[in-house]
Amino acid sequence: MSLQEVVTVQDRNNVLLNRRELKVIIKNTQGQLNKASAASLVAGHFHLNTQQQIIPILMKYETGRTDIHASFYVYPSLEDARQQLPRYMMLRNMSKEDRKKIIDEEKATKLKAKQTAAAEAKGGRSKK
Repeated sequence: MSLQEVVTVQDRNNVLLNRRELKVIIKNTQGQLNKASAASLVAGHFHLNTQQQIIPILMKYETGRTDIHASFYVYPSLEDARQQLPRYMMLRNMSKEDRKKIIDEEKATKLKAKQTAAAEAKGGRSKK
């Protein structure tokens, strides 16, 4: 078992966008690290208390190397992250079950709206 080590390349506070931007190298990973566990590893290294506000932006692997070059954004609240980042990045950081549940709910509401619009259109034609 190898010990994973986090090396800070850049730690920048972006005042304009109200976020902290971290660039790190995670050593000795050997392809066994996903985004959620990388976020928890970075949270532990920088002594941050919540993982939900740490958004993995980029994780670059190189073939034959055991290091990962990664970028993370740390937001003070989850609402700030939702306002600034695209929707797919927020969905990407959820578990598969939560993501599927949200997408299925959205599909159901779209289908229901489509059915009501079709029923109203059909009802409007028969009155004429």
